[in-house]
Amino acid sequence: MNTGERPGPARWKVLLALICVAISLLLWSNGLLESLKRPSVANDLERRQLELAVLASPHLPPALGQAFAGQDPLGRLQQHLEGLGMGQAEAGQPASTDLLLEQALVAVYQGQRQRALPLLEQARARDSAVATALLLNQPLAPAEAQALSASLAPVPLLRQWSCEALSGDPQACGQPQVGQRAAMRLLLVNLLPGLSLLAGLGLLVRELWLRWRGRSLPLPPLVGPALSEIDTVLLVGGGFVVVGQVLTPILLGPLVESLLSLVELPAALHSALSVLLLYLGLMAGPLGILWWMLRGLGPAPQGGWLQLGWLPPWLPAGRALKGFLIVLPLVSLVSWLQQQIWSDPGGSNPLLELVLQGGALAPLSCYGITAIVLAPLFEETIFRGVLLPVVARQRGPWLGVLVSGLVFAIAHLSLGELPALLMLGLGLGWLRLSSGRLGASVLMHSLWNAMTFANLVLLGS
Repeated sequence: MNTGERPGPARWKVLLALICVAISLLLWSNGLLESLKRPSVANDLERRQLELAVLASPHLPPALGQAFAGQDPLGRLQQHLEGLGMGQAEAGQPASTDLLLEQALVAVYQGQRQRALPLLEQARARDSAVATALLLNQPLAPAEAQALSASLAPVPLLRQWSCEALSGDPQACGQPQVGQRAAMRLLLVNLLPGLSLLAGLGLLVRELWLRWRGRSLPLPPLVGPALSEIDTVLLVGGGFVVVGQVLTPILLGPLVESLLSLVELPAALHSALSVLLLYLGLMAGPLGILWWMLRGLGPAPQGGWLQLGWLPPWLPAGRALKGFLIVLPLVSLVSWLQQQIWSDPGGSNPLLELVLQGGALAPLSCYGITAIVLAPLFEETIFRGVLLPVVARQRGPWLGVLVSGLVFAIAHLSLGELPALLMLGLGLGWLRLSSGRLGASVLMHSLWNAMTFANLVLLGS
């Protein structure tokens, strides 16, 4: 580890660092509390899972249907939709048009048209052309039914059932093909994470056994930037929080909107490009500050100050995959325990809902670049590339892992996701510590985000 001593920090740096800490604590505590008011994506994920199960169950063998779609997916979907409607009513919000239509279609498919009529009337009052056509109860030509159902939100079940109810012809609406695709997606959503979880449990047990037997490999030297703790506070508090999370949206947000308004874009693509450009701007400030700090440290050690260690590529990739599989059961356990104690804390990352509703390839590509490429590279550079080795040099390696994981979790400003993010941050820190390279942590973070992203895309449209 590089232990070169640096002159003590000037008073102005100490004062500026204290101001950055105060601002960060204020913003983070307020952001965590505000996250409780944001809706959780968990309800939408469960709804999409049930919708997928309803579409897929007729096309699955009985054994697979029981395992992956469960018993009576239609009845469970009805209960879930009613719960969503009650939740919106308790919050003083009117039920969405899509929710009313889906509840009505579930009732129709259960042979309860009388129960569907008041729901369709409410939807028609909001100028829903589909509800109006359904109330007329006169079959439309397949092409007209498909065009009308395509105007709905990009939810496969809602569009498929609307088309079938409007035309009275499931075959003309492509029912077999839609159901078969839903079956394949349902298997992927459940099978891949399940197999990964089993593999992770095996690797975790093996890792614990090796450590208990004293046969685990020793930790490599932890090389990192020769920055002081004050410098690191300025980078995280001043760069990541004040410059990145506060000033960048204020200063860059209007400029991005002005530039995007010059081109006529679909709403989803406009939103996705805005997210991508703002994140690039958010990265620029903190990384510019880090570059300025590192350039004054003199010659870098072999491998650079950040110790990315990309080559040979299969080495960090293999370590990332192993770390991902080991951390997966731990994060799953923490999430399950939280669910038992606090079932709906709310506050999901807004990007999750955007990806779930992304629909077209272009917006999903923008979200994918942001979540799978930019976010892991940026966050790992700050938290495991700088914060962890600096704290580890002064306070010990395991405290470095804990501090970097805790700051990483808090910085996401989601109280409901805090326990899972903390466990993920600890896993990323352990990988940085055990591999001696930042590149493995970046790839593991990318792999984690890619799994989440793929799951959202499969459950979405």
